[in-house]
Amino acid sequence: FNTAYDTSSEKFPNYYKDVSQRMKNREIDLLIVVNMFLTGFDATTLNTLWVDKNLRYHGLLQAYSRTNRILNSVKTYGNIVCFRNLEDATNKCLALFGDPTAKGVSILRPFEDYFDGYDEVKEDENGEERQEHVKGYTEYLEELRELAQPGEMPLTDADKKLFIKLFGGILKIRNLLTSFDQFAGQDPLSERNLQDYTSIYLSLRDWAKENAESGDKTNINDDIEFEMELVKQVEVNIDYILFLVQQMQGDRADIAELTIQINKAIDSSPDLRDKKDLINRFIESLTPDSEVTDKWKEYVDAEKRKEFERIVSEEHL
Repeated sequence: FNTAYDTSSEKFPNYYKDVSQRMKNREIDLLIVVNMFLTGFDATTLNTLWVDKNLRYHGLLQAYSRTNRILNSVKTYGNIVCFRNLEDATNKCLALFGDPTAKGVSILRPFEDYFDGYDEVKEDENGEERQEHVKGYTEYLEELRELAQPGEMPLTDADKKLFIKLFGGILKIRNLLTSFDQFAGQDPLSERNLQDYTSIYLSLRDWAKENAESGDKTNINDDIEFEMELVKQVEVNIDYILFLVQQMQGDRADIAELTIQINKAIDSSPDLRDKKDLINRFIESLTPDSEVTDKWKEYVDAEKRKEFERIVSEEHL
């Protein structure tokens, strides 16, 4: 500021547009504001608003709405962190601009409800109230473990469809629970077991696609949905795999255990599964003194050249 832009009437609007675009492009990690950008600014990637200001009614709703834009299945809500007690002001605002029951829709329930499950009263099509239980994270996990242990493929079509639904539910609630500080130390699902279940989930996705393409059992995909955006949110990348390979280089005694860990990580990644043979051939080519990152780049370049030469030869180009 004050170099490319200043407070003059000619240049200040351009400054506003520049900051807005940078926020939307995720080039700015933290933006501190007083009044600007609390209204009339929209960035669906914005996920958290820290509030240290007494907001009321229209101003409160407008400010909260800056981060509450739905982006995808990963970002289905925004996080509002208040350093002042705005609960009453929030409830009044929701009642005024929504309806008296809007609080239950707009504000997350306590951590324990999502973790352990809860009961809620709903109206049926006849207007009669009935109590309904909403399953929590631990209940989903218990059902999944009864159905299949980590890394264990369900046998029947019915069990496969149930696995897809249960693990999809776990991914959704897990995504929500990560916004609570308590979850970090209480997650009963270890990273390894999560990778094992994710690997089965991706294998079942391949199974469902094959059935759809072959025309067999066309009803299999009718009522199942794969939460791939949520899978990709927690997936491993090639940097993590190379980190494990580097560990293998440093401690040859644990090579068998690390190999299993690497293969589990690859199987749990939608992007790396089809590159498993390539990665394993690379690992086999390493010597104890190899520099993993440099060797990986050289290996990938060499494989690209081989593939290019193969295509040229086969197509007689």
